Amino acid sequence: MTIYATLGGFACALTLLASPLVQADGMVPDTSVVIVEEADGEAAVSVTNTDTNLALLHVTLQDIPEDTQPLLFVTPPLARVEPGKSQLVRFILQTQEPLKTQRLKRVIFEGMPQGRPAAKDGHARVGVTVRQNLPVILHPKGLATNRTPWTGLSWTLDKGQLRVQNATPYVVRTAQELQLLPGNGKAMLPRTYILPGETLHMSAPPGVATAVRMQPATVYGFAVAPYDAPLTVADR
Repeated sequence: MTIYATLGGFACALTLLASPLVQADGMVPDTSVVIVEEADGEAAVSVTNTDTNLALLHVTLQDIPEDTQPLLFVTPPLARVEPGKSQLVRFILQTQEPLKTQRLKRVIFEGMPQGRPAAKDGHARVGVTVRQNLPVILHPKGLATNRTPWTGLSWTLDKGQLRVQNATPYVVRTAQELQLLPGNGKAMLPRTYILPGETLHMSAPPGVATAVRMQPATVYGFAVAPYDAPLTVADR
């Protein structure tokens, strides 16, 4: 059995293989997001083997489709972790020039069980490998912390198209579903993050709207109270 688990509002995919016995194992990081401060040059995450058996920890960095520039490396990418023990994983910046805005990557922590004994009744034993898929945010040196970056978004309605622009240097995390106010008109963001300097377009239902209600999330992926953003209507 293999489970792909994602944090911070990202979808979970589950692949099941039939078996009379199931045993869970996994590598659990001590955070829901990795924040790498440019001022420090690196960050560290402690990952614990919650299984009762030895496992290999495999760490993989992933680029998002909108940003494929290699900016990080991890060490160690592969490590043996005893049951109940932790492994420190370092994320080291390798930028060629100073960061101007926050940047977004992802990291996968995967535990691969080693030397699992067979079940005493003779049945096959299947392990459960849990992949923790976390966002990685690179924070520029000198950029102030902003706990409400979604307030800096600009929203425009133009001929049935809803447009959101992020002119800030911050990554904004949010649920995809939007509500147009007043009323119950719905729109859907294409994904759960809006990058610095980015403009996204989406279809909007007909009707009069003066605001957009969004469900933002903190940098750590925790939902906060809905936020009603003012909406500029360009086609009036």
